[in-house]
Amino acid sequence: MSVKGFEVDKIDFQKSELVPAVVQDVNTKNVLMLGYVNKEAVEKTLATENVTFFSRSKNRLWTKGEESGNFLSLKDIKLDCDNDSILIQAIPAGPTCHKGSDTCWNETNNVNVLAYLEETIKQRKNNPDDESYVSSLFKKGINKIAQKVGEEAVEIVIEAKDDDEDLFLNEGADLLFHYMILLEAKGYQLKDILKVLEQRIK
Repeated sequence: MSVKGFEVDKIDFQKSELVPAVVQDVNTKNVLMLGYVNKEAVEKTLATENVTFFSRSKNRLWTKGEESGNFLSLKDIKLDCDNDSILIQAIPAGPTCHKGSDTCWNETNNVNVLAYLEETIKQRKNNPDDESYVSSLFKKGINKIAQKVGEEAVEIVIEAKDDDEDLFLNEGADLLFHYMILLEAKGYQLKDILKVLEQRIK
């Protein structure tokens, strides 16, 4: 099992059955938390792409966000020079600390709003929640999602003809949000749209 060349068998579990795993926000580069992993936790992280640890207090595998919904979506994983600790780069879907702060050191993690929304939308699709509006849209299918994008587009056109700045900006946010849901439903991300725009500039 490997991600970008990462091989679980190279981790030195001879020194200890649990090795430290530092989690870093892939976008801001801020350190979010420190946890411990065994081989099974690393394998589950790679398989599900949701960062999983071995909880010493619960004495079992524990996926960050399994109760709160604040998952850590795996983006990269690296082994240190002694093969006895790992660096996990991830995108947090909400606060990382169980006390509600962005990091376990009570620091503010300046979140990339679009990256956060994109990851949240992905999680709502892959881990449906009956109380989630986004999950309900995915459940209704691509036609309903596309319809919502059309409705929001019409609403922003209407607001563009008036002078209510708040309504215009809020309709713009609604349009972008629903378009991001449509992109996820079609298997694309904002970066794919940016590539098209970059090609047009050249």
